[in-house]
Amino acid sequence: MENKVPEGREYIGISRVAGPLIFVNGIHDVGYNELAEVIDAQGKVRLGMILESSDNAAVIQVFEGTSGLSIPDTRVRFIGEPLNFGVSEEILGRVFNGLGQPIDDGPPPRVDDLRDVNGLPINPTARDYPRKFIQTGVSAIDGMNTLVRGQKLPIFSGTGLPHNKIVAQITRQSKIVGEETSFAVVFAAMGIKHDVARYFIRNFEESGVLEKVVLFLNLADDPSVERLVTPRTALTAAEFLAFSMRMHVLVILTDMTNYCESLREISTVREEIPSRKGYPGYLYSDLSAIYERAGMVKGIEGSITQMPILTMPNDDISHPVPDLSGYITEGQIVLERELDQRNIYPPIAGLPSLSRLMKDGIGEGMTREDHAHIASQLFAAYSHVKDVRALAAVIGEEELTPLDKLYLEFGERFEREFLSQDEYADRSIVETLDLGWKVISTLPKEELHRITAEELSKYYGQ
Repeated sequence: MENKVPEGREYIGISRVAGPLIFVNGIHDVGYNELAEVIDAQGKVRLGMILESSDNAAVIQVFEGTSGLSIPDTRVRFIGEPLNFGVSEEILGRVFNGLGQPIDDGPPPRVDDLRDVNGLPINPTARDYPRKFIQTGVSAIDGMNTLVRGQKLPIFSGTGLPHNKIVAQITRQSKIVGEETSFAVVFAAMGIKHDVARYFIRNFEESGVLEKVVLFLNLADDPSVERLVTPRTALTAAEFLAFSMRMHVLVILTDMTNYCESLREISTVREEIPSRKGYPGYLYSDLSAIYERAGMVKGIEGSITQMPILTMPNDDISHPVPDLSGYITEGQIVLERELDQRNIYPPIAGLPSLSRLMKDGIGEGMTREDHAHIASQLFAAYSHVKDVRALAAVIGEEELTPLDKLYLEFGERFEREFLSQDEYADRSIVETLDLGWKVISTLPKEELHRITAEELSKYYGQ
């Protein structure tokens, strides 16, 4: 039988305070990730979590911060269990802080079950392969980088780019075509500004989806250590809705770069050996523990689809956070600053973006039989447009061949008609594919090598 600390056992005095961490010596029978109550000289109780424990010492991160704690007068009470989040159907439409405490002035929701926020690993053999198409209503995603139910598809963005607007649009418009399903959104914010939080809440209210949204908000002025728990609490809510309530859940995590900054801050305070750009060496495994909580389970109707948002410092896609995320997730949606500066919304880059599960969620019976070929042809043609533009910058557009000029025309139409759309325009997959055929028909048939003769006769020029 596992040894637990007797309830109420307290340790008086701590050995050291370092940033949001406290160090306690002379302890017995406490474990990693267990909760602790830190009580200051005035009797105020702060919640903490054990980051590290040995035979007689523990390191505790204090969520409310360590300001005002004195070394001899601080008391620590070990609870003997990990951080739990109380779940029930009543969490829908509610707003919580990063620890799962309600902050919307409503009564505490009913608790049907207490779930460990660290989750339980899914047996790999029980996972179901993601295959069903999710329609977002955004042509650049549905047509070129299709989102599949149960997928992890992050948005790689940069400071000042409209990733929040894109995610709000996806939240409003996402649907599973041809099925009557229960859909919910779990939205977790880490270190975002108050105006961004208000924007999302207002958007959910105005679009009428707020009653199907669970919000977890850790704002920029909240304790940074709380950010380390926020995505885990949110995913615990998502797992309940998906696997107990049989709902299809879209999880939005913004901004994962802020999460990683907090992880680096704690690692520095713990004096761990840094890796790339000062991040801890376990950044990859830590991100994996979050991203891999998406997916589907055989025999269970629900699913968890993740769309994390990463703001790349200096638009550097090789930065450790997007770089490691790309290894773990199944593709990425990359926002391009040059498109944004030309007022093209959404500024989704045509070539760096990709969805690795797209091939399994499109085609006859899911989207349309020509989807794979028209998407491949649009990619190929737009890639050639980039080469022609580079050539025109050297020799001048007037020196280009008539065919190259047709490619330039196609590139302009592709960006202005296919990629670009209003933030409230909800395009069906049929409208997206028809629009793709409309712009590719700018080029002569002889240039369309990735499309079958039957598809050309059916859709070209229509």
